[in-house]
Amino acid sequence: MHVAPTGLVFAIYYPVLAAIGVPANLAVIVILSRGRCGLSRCITYYLMSMAVTDLLVMITAVIFNRIAGVYFPDSFLSITPVCSLRVVLNNAIVDSSVWITVTFTFDRYMAICCPKLKIKYCTEKTAAWVIGIVSVVSCLKNIFLYFIYKPLYIINSVPWFCSIKLIFYTSPAWVAYDWIHRILTPCLPFILILLLNALTVRHILAASGSRRRLRAHRNGQTQSDPEMESRKKSIVLLFCISGSFILLYLPFLINFLYIRIAKFTYFSGSNFNQSNFILQEGGYMLQLLSSCVNPFIYAGTQRKFREEIKNGVNYPLSLILKLFK
Repeated sequence: MHVAPTGLVFAIYYPVLAAIGVPANLAVIVILSRGRCGLSRCITYYLMSMAVTDLLVMITAVIFNRIAGVYFPDSFLSITPVCSLRVVLNNAIVDSSVWITVTFTFDRYMAICCPKLKIKYCTEKTAAWVIGIVSVVSCLKNIFLYFIYKPLYIINSVPWFCSIKLIFYTSPAWVAYDWIHRILTPCLPFILILLLNALTVRHILAASGSRRRLRAHRNGQTQSDPEMESRKKSIVLLFCISGSFILLYLPFLINFLYIRIAKFTYFSGSNFNQSNFILQEGGYMLQLLSSCVNPFIYAGTQRKFREEIKNGVNYPLSLILKLFK
């Protein structure tokens, strides 16, 4: 956490991101809560929780952190204790969003590859417990971040902004914490999502080949398989969500490894001539972008979700038309 970067790029990018991300995630929450998308309650729980955490990311990280830092740099949000608290909240919410994506991927792996365990694990009760545990652990994991900052300025005895203490880079305990912190998010989620998706793809290819041969043997020719078509739609949703996560978090992961391996510090301020500044801020921008991508994935992959969007748009329009008749 540092002084929010300034410049035309950030002044435009973050308000546009919030203007898209907030209503998009609100729409997802409303649509999924109606339960008319043809999804199981278990899947709906995970998708709704992702939408809620993504909405919170938009509010805390984008609006109260980035936009406030660009347009209102001297507000009470920049007082050091408030600034440190915002860091904890931002990281806890982002961690929750990331790990709920992992648990959703694991849930779909169990549902597709482990039918015997599916009945016990892939339930709405289990989903609720998993989401709750992930949220609590994410908060506990990030509490320590509150203590790594010092004031950048002290004006009239009031501490302003957050500057990372030098001991954070030199103390073995803090270095170990930072490694553990980054390994848990996003290094380990990267590995788990890639592994689970690879296992899921292998299982699907094997099952699809066996099923096609069996149906061809029974019917004498290859015919369409409604069950496999339905499964493909679920797989497309899973791979789009996990794939977008990997692509958008990759620069953020590269930035962390670059800082630790090359022994640089996190960049503070705005300087587009510095390569580490571009890498750092580019990683943050793409990381936050990932919190408004899922609604468009749902709209692109789920027919019933698109129908609910159309109904939601048509309803107020029909009311307006009735008023003029």
